[in-house]
Amino acid sequence: MRKDEKNKYIDIMGYKVFSSSMDKCLEEISSYEKVHIISGNPEVLYTGLNNKELFDNFTSDSSIIIPDGVGVQISAKILNTPVSEKIAGIELMKNIIMSCEKSGDGIYLLGADEESVKTCVANILRDHPKVKIVGYHNGFFDLNNPKEILDEIKEKKPMALFVAMGCPRQENFIVKYMDELPCRIFMGVGGSFDVIAEKVNRAPQWMINIGMEWAYRVAKEPWRIKRLGSIPKFIWLVIKNKGKDNGKV
Repeated sequence: MRKDEKNKYIDIMGYKVFSSSMDKCLEEISSYEKVHIISGNPEVLYTGLNNKELFDNFTSDSSIIIPDGVGVQISAKILNTPVSEKIAGIELMKNIIMSCEKSGDGIYLLGADEESVKTCVANILRDHPKVKIVGYHNGFFDLNNPKEILDEIKEKKPMALFVAMGCPRQENFIVKYMDELPCRIFMGVGGSFDVIAEKVNRAPQWMINIGMEWAYRVAKEPWRIKRLGSIPKFIWLVIKNKGKDNGKV
């Protein structure tokens, strides 16, 4: 599959995956009135292939999928359309926070446990004292009846909403409530709150550079090993559907 005329996207299994630099990604995000940023790792994308509501949102004009994860990088190479660079969700989140700090726009943090989200808020303010964190809430609530949370977000009107509840809960929340919330940027960020809270460490930079961050995370959090199954499953689907227009299972 060829890149589009602007050389910013590649096609993987029917998904339009961003394929340029972090700076270009931030420019692209700024051009949207409302955007859902999806961390394009195999777990998230494989889940989307088996959930029509998520797939339709992920492939809509209001979504940007970033190449976050070695499985997606491998898939892009299999299709002879390697991504320009990996864009890690946590790094993009930090860049959006810095942008909001400069512009004076607010952010809202939703997810993780109470201790982690509070510490995450404190550490963001430590590193970015001028950023407006207009609210936060832990991720333990009824997804079908979050009226109190929705009302607060509507009242505070943050520019960016970061949701850290894991796949597919965070994506389901965003897809379900994106249209009624006033935020411009919606982003599922997985375990990023725990990292920013310094509850969990990221891999050393050399491991990140060679695409082995997943191995470090599994070594530190063995429960993650059950989630690795999505990597070979997704890559196999890419191989099996190479050359086809629609790779949806």
